[in-house]
Amino acid sequence: MEEDKKNIRLLAIFHYVMGGLTALFACIPFIHLFIGIAVLTTGLEKNPSGGPSPALVGWVFIIIAAVVILAGWTLAILMIIAGRRLSRFRSRTFCLVVGAIECALIPLGTILGVFTLILLTKDSVKELFSS
Repeated sequence: MEEDKKNIRLLAIFHYVMGGLTALFACIPFIHLFIGIAVLTTGLEKNPSGGPSPALVGWVFIIIAAVVILAGWTLAILMIIAGRRLSRFRSRTFCLVVGAIECALIPLGTILGVFTLILLTKDSVKELFSS
């Protein structure tokens, strides 16, 4: 039982670290956001070669960057909340769902997600969370 508690606390720390890294990497699309804003504010005229207008391109850059940033920050917050709940031995189902979502973040998220799923499905850990 003590070994499981130790492993869960270690897993919680890794969730905090992964949440911070995810939040940091979710800031990369700010480059695209600033490019989109720059395209809109420069007042470029219609493309003479018949391509899409610069305003449309600017809005596409802004919208996609904003969606990616918000999704990344949301996932980072969920990871940090899962780490907090793991350290308190609460909300096992929530932590399982976040662990499954983390599996999509190759390679570190996959490793963390798999270990989370393996640890939280053990019978002794289920007893820890139920008490």
